[in-house]
Amino acid sequence: MKGLSRLPALAGALFAAQSAMAIQLDITNVNSIQTAASTIAHGMMFYYTGNQTGGTPGLLPAPYYWWEAGAMFGMCTQDVVSQALLFQTGPDADFMPPNQTKSEGNDDQGFWGMAAMSAAEVKFPNPSPSQPQWLALAQAVFNSQALRWDNTSCAGGLKWQIFTFNTGYNYKNSISNGCFFNLAARLGYYTKNQTYLDWAEREWEWVESVGLISPIYQVRKCDVEPGKLPTPSSPAIHPLSLPYPPPTNPTLLRATQTTGATQATWEARVRGLLTATSVFFQNNIMFEVACEPSNNCDTDQQSFKAYLSRWMVASSKVAPFVADLVALQLQTSAKAAAASCSGGNDGVTCGTKWTVGAWDNTWGVGQQMNALEVIQGLLIDSVPGPVSNTTGGISVGNPAAGTGGDTNPGAPTGRISTGDRAGAGILTAGILVALLGGAWYVFSIIPPSPVLFRLLSRMLGSSRVGDTE
Repeated sequence: MKGLSRLPALAGALFAAQSAMAIQLDITNVNSIQTAASTIAHGMMFYYTGNQTGGTPGLLPAPYYWWEAGAMFGMCTQDVVSQALLFQTGPDADFMPPNQTKSEGNDDQGFWGMAAMSAAEVKFPNPSPSQPQWLALAQAVFNSQALRWDNTSCAGGLKWQIFTFNTGYNYKNSISNGCFFNLAARLGYYTKNQTYLDWAEREWEWVESVGLISPIYQVRKCDVEPGKLPTPSSPAIHPLSLPYPPPTNPTLLRATQTTGATQATWEARVRGLLTATSVFFQNNIMFEVACEPSNNCDTDQQSFKAYLSRWMVASSKVAPFVADLVALQLQTSAKAAAASCSGGNDGVTCGTKWTVGAWDNTWGVGQQMNALEVIQGLLIDSVPGPVSNTTGGISVGNPAAGTGGDTNPGAPTGRISTGDRAGAGILTAGILVALLGGAWYVFSIIPPSPVLFRLLSRMLGSSRVGDTE
């Protein structure tokens, strides 16, 4: 994927000498946390022009991809979020807009579906009756992807790409299947429809069976020969060292819905997955193990700490047995993140590396997202959990949504390139921690400025499962 963002309008300011200003953060003081989050969020939204004349609602400028825009809208004001989400729903209200379908994959669609699910879970204001509703949008994404479940290779799973004309159509990866698992678990919790939960179980079993998650809960990247199933002993399978945790969000949520032996199984999975994230911490400070040591983090990698923060915090909310570990790493990382937000002309621009104790002369949407997520995560104890249709949920669903479009068109063309493999592989490890962590993650904070930030949950991650060409 593409490299560090250097928007022309910011170039002069961001190359300027670092000022004496910096984000001031007292992790024990709510007002301090809110003020820091507000400052960082303001810097993040400076990059978004979709709500301005001539802009396209829901899109970030190059080099940011569509999925990252979806992730960012978990940290915006209500009117901006609603405008962006609804503008990108597409003619069939399934997040397949014409301006994206030429390159859209199941993972891309999944990120936006999870955003809509989050809106339903936090009782986000409903759109007008003439517009698609949040729950129905999430159901549309799930249903359209369930129809794409492919038993012709690897004994199941979702392919990375939706359309045959995109390179990688025959590739099955963790991120796409992680998003699907996420939606299934969360829809099951919200609607109490057992069918969704059955799909979540089916997805988890498939991911394990093909070796995407190892016996010690490492998320793996797998490249397999046509028609062959990856196995843990295959030399083509190796641990995926990326700044993303394995599936935790929906899985933790699933764990809270079970009892007895089943609950014990999910608890063990949650603990294992969170333990496996230790590779992403240095002295309890989060870092991008795949790219920070070599100073070559691409645009996508520059936002990965945001998702790991979000999912770990969500996990601690849903599964208190991991709260102590998460709190230690979150608090240490939040202080380090605040120290990194000391660059640019404004003195509060955030950088990529939190382990250096200062700004590292990088900037962008991802850097702001990272700091915002980990700092806002300090407020998790003061917010309620997700609602369902029996505990105050107000979003209207449509169980048949998403079943009428072209869900799996055409036949595969072209071979997947090394670059394509690298891009998809880097996203999947993280969605899996989120999946097990608790199918939601949201905060509402009202900082001193008149801005209401609603954090909508988004499970991301990416690692690839297998090329079945």
